[in-house]
Amino acid sequence: MADLNKEVISVLNDLIEVSKDGEKGFRTCAEDIKNPELKTLFIGRSQGCATAAAELQAEVRALGGDPETSTSISGDLHRRWVDIKSMVTGKSEEAVLNEAERGEDHALKHYKKALEKTLPANVRGLIERQYHGVQSNHDQVKALRNIARTQ
Repeated sequence: MADLNKEVISVLNDLIEVSKDGEKGFRTCAEDIKNPELKTLFIGRSQGCATAAAELQAEVRALGGDPETSTSISGDLHRRWVDIKSMVTGKSEEAVLNEAERGEDHALKHYKKALEKTLPANVRGLIERQYHGVQSNHDQVKALRNIARTQ
């Protein structure tokens, strides 16, 4: 049972990093965009990611583990790449939305990988609910990006 607990905590900590990446990524998008509606959307998505991370952290604590508190190295590198790219290409709506979609693709991959694991029902339910939220974010960002692309 202890090994299963360690595995579940590891899965949850990975998703905490992903959620923290999303929180920072959406905050960066909000800072980079001029459109007030998109700015509001990105701020809301950032807060949603923070809430998701807090839920996952609470679950890790309930399992007796130490929850992750930081972003991932790959997320940090991605944000730096976006900053460099933005300096060269400008911070167009399409470019910002492209990067937001790329971040959500990354999150979806991690959530799908987590759902392939053997997990207690309550943890699986939490991860599935958050996965659907990530999928919804992805779909909305993609639709907005497609609209920006035609303008």
